[in-house]
Amino acid sequence: MLKILKYYKYLFILSGVILVAGIISLSVYGLKLGIDFKGGTITEIEYPAVPDIAKVREAVVSEGASSVQIQTVGEKGLLIKTGVLDQAGHEKLLSTLKEKTGEFQEKRFESIGPLVGEQLRKDALWQLILVSLGIVLYIAYAFRRIQRPVTSWRFGWAAVIALLHDLLVVLGIFSILGHYHGVEIDSMFVTAMLTVLGFSIHDTIVVFDRIRENLKVYAGQPLEFIINHSITQTIVRSLNTSLTVLFVLLAMLLFGGESIRYFVLALFIGIITGTYSSIFVASPLLVLWQRWSNRKA
Repeated sequence: MLKILKYYKYLFILSGVILVAGIISLSVYGLKLGIDFKGGTITEIEYPAVPDIAKVREAVVSEGASSVQIQTVGEKGLLIKTGVLDQAGHEKLLSTLKEKTGEFQEKRFESIGPLVGEQLRKDALWQLILVSLGIVLYIAYAFRRIQRPVTSWRFGWAAVIALLHDLLVVLGIFSILGHYHGVEIDSMFVTAMLTVLGFSIHDTIVVFDRIRENLKVYAGQPLEFIINHSITQTIVRSLNTSLTVLFVLLAMLLFGGESIRYFVLALFIGIITGTYSSIFVASPLLVLWQRWSNRKA
């Protein structure tokens, strides 16, 4: 049987170092926001056949546009997001694009004001808060029959702490990428974060459910033994599931194109972190909480 909890101090130190670096970066640099959150313009165009996105980006950047993001729409369309452009700047951009990338049809042009961006930031924050609260309530209900030695609420809060760990790691890494490489976050990044939360909590519940079963099978045994045994029983399944997803994401990172690169990167980092926290953060927290309660008693 693997004795994972024997090394929990070293695992917590590793998490702590990564989290501190990320929190410092978030405090000093913050996150580099895309136009979805700070305002800008969106132009949707459709080509007879989509050209190389790198050439489209080069043409857009040559016009001095800031915060450039390009996404594919369907088989022939492109969505071009830039900083604020007036009508003259927009017309000049279209002219340059036609000159350097070929003829196309403009489908949409609209501006996003800073007030809309502020509302999107609030909505994104509320989504994350409501998801976390829903997870606590669901786990507390699903594990409601367990009262000793670990209450259902402890399972819920341990899961949420692990989720916060995952979010802070991803946010910290993207803060560093934003400062040094100009990587911006947009609404797709929020989608990636919500996906990471779902994957992470799924992995955590698999481990917790085995702990719940073993609390009955090994009643009277120390909690540390039960959790160690539960992790040993589920770790291969967790790693196999995560590696399967990571191989797909790695292929998308290498060959999926520029438009989804940072969305996939956020998923890639988040799934690695979520798998790690489900095994090495959430479960040890239950043991530490129990030890603290025993000392207090």
